[in-house]
Amino acid sequence: MLELYVDADACPVKEEVMRVADRHGLVVHMVGNRWIRLPESPRLKRVVVPAEPDAADDWIAEHIGPGDICVTQDIPLAARCLEKGAKAIGNKGKPFTPDSIGNALAMRDLMTTLRETGEITGGPSSFAKADRSRVLQALEDAIQAVKRGR
Repeated sequence: MLELYVDADACPVKEEVMRVADRHGLVVHMVGNRWIRLPESPRLKRVVVPAEPDAADDWIAEHIGPGDICVTQDIPLAARCLEKGAKAIGNKGKPFTPDSIGNALAMRDLMTTLRETGEITGGPSSFAKADRSRVLQALEDAIQAVKRGR
């Protein structure tokens, strides 16, 4: 059965994921290093991991399976999920795919290097209202694709 995994600590769309999960009758694993405040639901599984680097990523990567879906902005985690046959969607609604993940990892490394050397400052654009809609659509598309066997 398809399950959703959310890298929850910095995820701005937790409530939206829960709404989609409720509509489809799916279990959601909200994984973070602190208790996540959300309305109670029999579908919600809160997972609190130690406050160590990558602890949430490691938990998700160990438990996710083929046909599951992960919502994360962490590109290396998305790559790990894709390797396990799962789907991955960014917090702004951009799906990660086997065809796009290599470029996403390379761009992440390049931007890290440029920030470390002072060539650029700042990070990604802030979360916008349109991003919320993109996440909902991407999640719906991914669920439908899994249900169709793609």
